[in-house]
Amino acid sequence: MLRFLFNENPRGREGKLGETLRQMEQFATAVGSRAAAGKDGDHRLRTQEIWSKGLMASLNELEQSRYAAKRYAERITKNSLSEMSDEELFNYYRHVYFDKNAFIRVFAVLDKLGTLMNDVFGLKTEKMKTHFSYFTVLRGMRENRHHPALAMALGEVKDRHRDAMSRLRKRRNTEIHYMNSELTDDLLQSHKAYGKAAALENIRTQMADLDEAFEFVTETLLLVFRYACQRMS
Repeated sequence: MLRFLFNENPRGREGKLGETLRQMEQFATAVGSRAAAGKDGDHRLRTQEIWSKGLMASLNELEQSRYAAKRYAERITKNSLSEMSDEELFNYYRHVYFDKNAFIRVFAVLDKLGTLMNDVFGLKTEKMKTHFSYFTVLRGMRENRHHPALAMALGEVKDRHRDAMSRLRKRRNTEIHYMNSELTDDLLQSHKAYGKAAALENIRTQMADLDEAFEFVTETLLLVFRYACQRMS
């Protein structure tokens, strides 16, 4: 979708992302077929179909935003805004836009997945917490021993990416509740050396965290939808 910004062809459907999207499509098709066959008296199957398709769209949007953020980051060479040409400033602000869009979407995708899992697997997480996240759903699965094989696999993925996700969650919370996340380093540096030009945030490190978060999201979706498809069959 966004690769046209760089005069590139649309993304193919190879690798883990392609496999994940195929599993999601398979599940959406399966519940949609059952609904069409009159097996959806409470409309849950149709709801699950729509949620699954929405998750596919959200995953695509996340991948595209991450890709654009990375491509614009490659065009940034200076260490502070004051050193940049107008063109490099434009590239920096475009990077910030897509980076921010991506790391917010990481948690949006996960929370949508948690809602779907709660319904598909009948977890009743709302009894634990009215407004729950994916991580609340996973904790409930582990504590209540629901679908233990899936819960164990999801827990291993979560633990493997814990540090990067923790840093990204901090950036997300800063962005939503306090101030623009790209300004946090400016604030810190102003306390240490007021009046001096603030150096940029570490863009390469932040992109590495975003790459790892995308891997976490993709692996998690693949595990959940593969398991759901196996149960459907």
